[in-house]
Amino acid sequence: MKLKIVKVVDRASPNQERLWLKVLQDTDMKFYIVFDTTYTGANAISNLQRHAYWFPPKMVHAGDNVVLCTGKGTNSSQPNQEGTQNHFFYWDLDKTIWNNQGDCAVLFEVGDWTTSAYE
Repeated sequence: MKLKIVKVVDRASPNQERLWLKVLQDTDMKFYIVFDTTYTGANAISNLQRHAYWFPPKMVHAGDNVVLCTGKGTNSSQPNQEGTQNHFFYWDLDKTIWNNQGDCAVLFEVGDWTTSAYE
């Protein structure tokens, strides 16, 4: 995987809650989906995904940070003090989803997909 989850920041704080990811290798964000789910036990997660966010196309580079904000905003990028970029994405939800320590983020890398025509 070319990204890793660092942590959920400001859980349950409207318009502040966010998921912080670190870019390990250059990649396009369109290959990643984040789900929010819960733990069913120690180191075990539920197979019930409550919310999903599929990132739009955006090239990111090793060392960059990706921040997925739960609230509303406009996707953007800006340089940081480390000489890399911070990329901000917005889920545009009206409520928080990382409500307590029982909630967890799951990051999926999608290598390929196919769609069917809508009829």
